[in-house]
Amino acid sequence: MADTVLTRQQILDATEDVLRRYGPAKATVADVARALTVSPGSIYRHFPTKSALREAVAGDWLDRVHGGLKEIAALDAPAPERLRQWLTTLFHSKKTHAHDEPELFGIYTLLVTEHSEVGVAHVQDLVAQIRVIISSGIERGEFTGCDAGVAATAVFSATAQFHNPMHAREWSSPDIDRTFEAVTDLVLAGLR
Repeated sequence: MADTVLTRQQILDATEDVLRRYGPAKATVADVARALTVSPGSIYRHFPTKSALREAVAGDWLDRVHGGLKEIAALDAPAPERLRQWLTTLFHSKKTHAHDEPELFGIYTLLVTEHSEVGVAHVQDLVAQIRVIISSGIERGEFTGCDAGVAATAVFSATAQFHNPMHAREWSSPDIDRTFEAVTDLVLAGLR
């Protein structure tokens, strides 16, 4: 591959492959460059440090795992339905990624932990999406009047068992879907 046609996304994809092959402790920028048949300098033109590359990979992964959530938050549907759909999509996406590719899920969980600013920004974005849903529910009279920002943070915290990677082992429990539905019903009842 010629250095001139190298894109940011090609680097991120190759980095994911290298991380999968070598793990986060052993993967290097040189490994990524070798996989793309370019010099390490070509990688550094896009990402000034190894840390910046790993941070970008973690952010890219979070965006993929949480794809579709912004669109759900923006739908013109009743807020209780949107919030249930949003929470369900988040939970099933996390559960699917953890089940289908547990090693990669673990790698990305580690990367997000290493680059906490990526995780913090992403959580803020997710809470903002919940706030959009709750605000519209308040405006339409579907939820009681409350501080939408505080309520959004509370909803995110109350449902942590279903999206925080610390709980990933629990997601294979036979009762997890029933528990998720019960918690979601309780959250929605509280907002009403």
